[in-house]
Amino acid sequence: MSAEYATFGLAPAMRAGGVLADGDYQVHRDFMDFIVDGRPLLFQLTDLDAVSPLASDVPPAIFTTHVRRLLLEVEAPLADGRYVIYGCPECESLGCGAVTAVIERDGADIVWRDFAWQTYETVDLERSGYHGIGPFRFDGFQYRRELERLLPAASADGSEPGPDMPAGRRVLLIGARVAVLAKLAAALRAIGIGADVTADVAQVSPDELRGYRAVAFGRAITEDEHAAVRKAFTQAGADVAYVDGLAPVIPVLVAQIEHALDRTAPAQRRVVRLAAADGTAVVHVTSSCRVSLVAYRLDRLYRTHTQEVFEGVLEPGEHRIPLDARAVKGQSFIVARTMGSVLVAPMVHH
Repeated sequence: MSAEYATFGLAPAMRAGGVLADGDYQVHRDFMDFIVDGRPLLFQLTDLDAVSPLASDVPPAIFTTHVRRLLLEVEAPLADGRYVIYGCPECESLGCGAVTAVIERDGADIVWRDFAWQTYETVDLERSGYHGIGPFRFDGFQYRRELERLLPAASADGSEPGPDMPAGRRVLLIGARVAVLAKLAAALRAIGIGADVTADVAQVSPDELRGYRAVAFGRAITEDEHAAVRKAFTQAGADVAYVDGLAPVIPVLVAQIEHALDRTAPAQRRVVRLAAADGTAVVHVTSSCRVSLVAYRLDRLYRTHTQEVFEGVLEPGEHRIPLDARAVKGQSFIVARTMGSVLVAPMVHH
């Protein structure tokens, strides 16, 4: 089989959760993405909201099975030697659609070929194939080495503990408006992120502090209170991201926290910059992808008005997008979302 060699790797990725413009929830998922020739394979799929089978929230035994399938140690789950490469982030049903490919040995090498969008047990490559992707030929040693890093070492009794995956996401919320914090905590939990509310971290043990990945402050928190919280986390040796809430708008706060939780390398992000001023949004994307922009506006009575102001596929580069003036007047905020990335910017009026 002829195919040039490609490098194979794995890197942490996420599908950002959130509260959508229509009020629905989008679940947060952490997973390992496939890095082919230095770039996420998912970037070749312009308009796809999906995750790999190597997700951190699946049970350890199932995670290990997914790895061993990719190592060709377990029988292919689909007909004709096809394996799921990316699937629905909300469930594992093939009916939602999945990107699949044939994975096979060719001598010492591993080949991924015949990529397709699949919704049934069999697939029509002429109609549903991704004709511009692959085939990819990987050096077998490099391929196995990368995947085997995800496998647990066998324990003394022969059983296999869970793989060494990133710890679950957990956020500490600190603020004066208890009702807002309670709603924010509920929204975060609904999308799969643990959230706790406190007014004082002085009594929280260092071990507990190290369990958080982010701290979100309400707008009423003073600089002295900020400093005290930061000192407590520093003394505990906790590596956390700090979020200063822009407004008491739950979808905006959730998006801010999701962005803070994103530890993906900048080179592996699709949306890397968002700015908003005088009715125009400036969005910078690194690869072709579908981007949605939602405006959240607070009126004089502090009621929230929500409007989707843009949705479309953007090519790599910087884009200036005019927005509906009524949607962004006064105190307003823009949330930009694509697969794996979410950014927030306040609308600046000069």
